[in-house]
Amino acid sequence: MEKIASFTINHLKLQPGVYVSRKDVVGENTITTFDLRMTAPNEEPVMNTAEMHTIEHLAATFLRNHADYKDKTIYFGPMGCRTGFYLLLAGDYSSKDIVALVTQMYEFVRDFEGDVPGASAKDCGNYLDMNLNMAKYLARKYLDNVLYHIDDSRLIYPQ
Repeated sequence: MEKIASFTINHLKLQPGVYVSRKDVVGENTITTFDLRMTAPNEEPVMNTAEMHTIEHLAATFLRNHADYKDKTIYFGPMGCRTGFYLLLAGDYSSKDIVALVTQMYEFVRDFEGDVPGASAKDCGNYLDMNLNMAKYLARKYLDNVLYHIDDSRLIYPQ
């Protein structure tokens, strides 16, 4: 079998950043998949499921309510390796195009107070697996260490 594109990225050199993972054409529309890499693969601990689940609920809520991106958001969810998230947007985008959006989204997570949207037995299949404090910590770390001073080394996959 042919190796899928995400397995061809050199994870020994990959650092936290915002990367275009792939672009797919569906009919006449382009779908851009972004790799929102929050931890350095195979270098630092992966994120636990509780904080990832919390980030997923908050970020999806933010995106689905965003004035400019609510109708362009196809999907937001965790990577199986627990080092980041995938964001799929309708449109042909570069990494630079969405840095402001991703920054706003992680600021929303960092600053969130109250009950996590959808964190109830009626709304979620694993609502007890949430950790808002760790989600906020990880969002702050990603903002401070990556997003607030991002450059091309964190916007283009390493070779």
